[in-house]
Amino acid sequence: MTEALQPGPLFVGVDGGGTGCRARIEDAKGCLLGTGIAGPAALRIGVDRALAEVEKACRVALEEAGLDSNVLSSVHAAVGLAGVGRKGVLEQLVLRPHPFRSVVYAHDATIACIGAHGARDGGIVIVGTGSVGFAVVGGREVRIGGYGFPISDEGSGADLGLHSIRMALRAYDERAVGTSLTREVMTRFHNDPFEAIAWMDHATATDYATFAPLVMRHADAGDAVARRIVRDPAEQIDELVRRLSEFGASRVALLGGLASSMEPWLAPDVQRRLVPVEGDAVDGALHLARQTVMKG
Repeated sequence: MTEALQPGPLFVGVDGGGTGCRARIEDAKGCLLGTGIAGPAALRIGVDRALAEVEKACRVALEEAGLDSNVLSSVHAAVGLAGVGRKGVLEQLVLRPHPFRSVVYAHDATIACIGAHGARDGGIVIVGTGSVGFAVVGGREVRIGGYGFPISDEGSGADLGLHSIRMALRAYDERAVGTSLTREVMTRFHNDPFEAIAWMDHATATDYATFAPLVMRHADAGDAVARRIVRDPAEQIDELVRRLSEFGASRVALLGGLASSMEPWLAPDVQRRLVPVEGDAVDGALHLARQTVMKG
């Protein structure tokens, strides 16, 4: 390893989510120097654990770049974290010591939106385990939904999973017509509703979301119950996109693990408003890091 730096400052962008943490280091010209991956960094696991994973990902990126770990003290960082919007969390983060030359913390949706539109105004609807609408327009941010499963996150993978289990239990009771979807869902619980109850007692949103690909597969194959389940969440996604457009987001991108499979189910007017994603959340974080230094 070497302490020799590229001319000019170094920047690191970090995307800290519930499934993992990604970091990329670039030089002043925007050339990629190194990347790093670490464990989950959503703030729901605790501030200390989340920031430890952030630092770990950054050090892995430094190692890949062939730079000593103490170089971190000269790096300008921007860190997007799931859960920054919780009351008091951002204030807590700002007061904490950090290993960087400078750092700015942001919501993970903020950096995803900046990256998706190349730092231009626009909106995103994230459709994954959870769901949320988010836009940056004229320097203002708006967030719609995404308050957490099961009270929110309509149209998400967890939402699809919950409805599939409900319909499967109704079919088991012969209160509704059984289909290939409901039978396959019940098979996962050994055709025993009390197995489903035991599972429910400990299930997380991520657990419910594991049923989403099953629902989409059966819906695309024409299963009547699966199609019914998908239509309502699709309408919820439609509403998020339209609301962002009303806010002034002329460009809206669909992100998340279910984005590509859900898009064909959206209303025609909504599909016409969607634009391709230009970059990812780490790109957005890197832009934020550079912007912060320029303003400083």
